[in-house]
Amino acid sequence: MEIFILVIIIAVVLVGYIVMIYNGLVTLRQRTEEAWSDIDVQLKRRYDLIPNLIETVKGYAKHESQVFENVTKARSAAMGAQGVEGQAEAENMLSGTLKSLFAVAESYPELKANENFIELQRELTDTENKIQASRRFYNSTIMALNTKIEVFPSNIIAGNFGFSKKDYFEIEESEREPVKVSF
Repeated sequence: MEIFILVIIIAVVLVGYIVMIYNGLVTLRQRTEEAWSDIDVQLKRRYDLIPNLIETVKGYAKHESQVFENVTKARSAAMGAQGVEGQAEAENMLSGTLKSLFAVAESYPELKANENFIELQRELTDTENKIQASRRFYNSTIMALNTKIEVFPSNIIAGNFGFSKKDYFEIEESEREPVKVSF
């Protein structure tokens, strides 16, 4: 009788432990989805700012059509990117084209003094900072999830319930700085 009670207690503790690990994995998976959603919101804000910025610069730099076309293509590619790796690659390309747009703006002193341009630049810089913060949060959440999926004994539970490692949202080293323009 005592052995039977002991076996039941051990079984209850074991099931409780499995449930605790499973719930922890589900919580981390939900946090990663929330973190990705935060990135998505900031990227949409960035995409919405870009057409206004292009139109403002176009008014001053009409003959720079190749730069405008490149930024527009990069924006479209970024908006249509799929998956974390594809999104990161598209964002790197978009950041590079934005830098070329700001380089063009440097050649036009009257544009640099335009209030609309200054405000758009300020908003874009703020958005870039928010994207960077969202990426950090996402990547730290991914690290916690991936670690829990790999360590014993949660790796056994994760494997049995179909949890898999997620990709980090990485950017090129040269893209780690927010877009800067000096006046």
